[in-house]
Amino acid sequence: MESFAVIRADDDSKLKTALADLERHGGLTFVDVPKELNPDFADRILLDIMQLREDELRWECKVAAIVPLHESAGVAIDTLKKIHPPAHIIIVSSRYSIFNELLGSVGTLPALEGYRKPPSYTDF
Repeated sequence: MESFAVIRADDDSKLKTALADLERHGGLTFVDVPKELNPDFADRILLDIMQLREDELRWECKVAAIVPLHESAGVAIDTLKKIHPPAHIIIVSSRYSIFNELLGSVGTLPALEGYRKPPSYTDF
C-alpha cells in the first residue's frame, strides 16, 4: 500500500461514482475495499493536508470514504488530473503526518455499504 484516497462528497451516489471512476477510468488498484469514513474526519484530513484553518473550509462533506491504493501518491494525483470524478478526492501519502493515523485506523473502519467494483470494459 502506497497511499490513501479520501473521498468527500455531497451524497452517497456521488461518493460511489467517484470510487468507481478511480478504478474504471483511472485504472487505480484498491488494496482493500472502500471503508466508511466520518465526514468530519474527512474534512479534518483536508484541512491537515492543505494546511488550512477551519474557517477556510469551503464546504463540509456529507459522506466520506477512504480506500488504500496500490499506486504511489504521484501516480494517483496524475490520474486524478485526467478524470473528473463527481466528488473531492484527497490523496494522502506517507509524507503527511496523518498517514500513520490512517494506516492504524483504516483496518477498523466498516466497509462502505452498497459499493460494488465496476465491471471492466472487457467484461461486456
